[in-house]
Amino acid sequence: MGSLSMQGIVFSRWARGFALVGACLAGGVSWSGAPALAQQQAAPPAVTVSPPLKRQTVEWMDFTGQFAAVENVEIRARVSGYLTEIHFTDGQIVNKGDLLFVIDPRPYEIAVASARASLAQATASLELAKRQLVRGGELRQKDYLAASDYDTRVQQTKAAEAALDVARAQVRDAELNLEFSRVTAPVTGRISAHQVSIGNLISGGGSNGSSSSTLLTTIVSLDPIHFNFDMSEADYLAFQHAVAAGNVGSGRDGKLSVQLRLSDDKDWTLPGRLDFIDNQIDRSAGTIRARAVLNNRDLSIIPGQFARIRLPKSAPYDAFLVPEAAVVTDQSRKVVLIVAEDGTVGVKPIVAGPVQDGMQVVRSGLSPDDKVIINGLMRARPGAKVTPQAGTIPSGPPAR
Repeated sequence: MGSLSMQGIVFSRWARGFALVGACLAGGVSWSGAPALAQQQAAPPAVTVSPPLKRQTVEWMDFTGQFAAVENVEIRARVSGYLTEIHFTDGQIVNKGDLLFVIDPRPYEIAVASARASLAQATASLELAKRQLVRGGELRQKDYLAASDYDTRVQQTKAAEAALDVARAQVRDAELNLEFSRVTAPVTGRISAHQVSIGNLISGGGSNGSSSSTLLTTIVSLDPIHFNFDMSEADYLAFQHAVAAGNVGSGRDGKLSVQLRLSDDKDWTLPGRLDFIDNQIDRSAGTIRARAVLNNRDLSIIPGQFARIRLPKSAPYDAFLVPEAAVVTDQSRKVVLIVAEDGTVGVKPIVAGPVQDGMQVVRSGLSPDDKVIINGLMRARPGAKVTPQAGTIPSGPPAR
């Protein structure tokens, strides 16, 4: 037992000695690594800086709207009858005056012939009445004809003249109905599908243009084409302020240039002109209707398509641009971080304009010599030191 106790005491002392040596070694390593760690922590973090980009800029307002045809015509029958001919292919482009439909013209040809016969009869009656009036005048001068009989011949002549006018009107009406039996295109544009097939009885609207007449098809013009959109009251006021300041045109004279793009376009490739702003604000929606017109020579745009439009709200001016990611929101103001000559991070409040293609327009607050931090904002703190590395802000496409 004594021997085992002695061995345990020796082992325990040896273990404590080993632990002490290990602690010393560990302490030695820690002491030797402290200067390197402190030096590493003291090294200023690296950030990328660049002067702000100076570029001529135009501020825009964007809206969503729909294209609409300048001319949208419903083709309806003016006369009744059986449809005998169709002279177009559904969906084709037709020109003004092209023959589209033919309604059986034979009843109207008969009506024209009858009206012309009535006209000839009225003409003959008038000639007879005039001759009798001449004879009556001669007899009246010799007092061979009573005054009452002469007055009767005068009235008969006037009645014959009126009957002739009626006969002429009936001829024009019959000829017009015959003309209406051939339905032609009133405008140039793309025609829709025919709504009635050959052999169907067509109900005409007559001279009063009744809406109960048969709808045959529709035609929409395509070149030029309108673009309708709505502006909020706030946007309208901002636009009016720009007009009053002389920065842009009024938009009511058709001279203000605008730009459009389709839903799958990235660039504003469609030029147009603002030609109409409504005369009142919609009380229920708080918006006002505006309209642009643009050329569509390749007929690629059709009515009903959605697109975006942008209107200038400023004249071209020189402005500084920085990446949108370089702008920091500090409560109610916008700021950018800059680096001084000694590497100290500073804060500069700016007056921000719109964002264009990922670039923040800076109206005021920056100078050309400022070194704006464009990368590494998370490593920069106001008042702290950083290591600036020169970078470049991509210029991108110029303002148009």
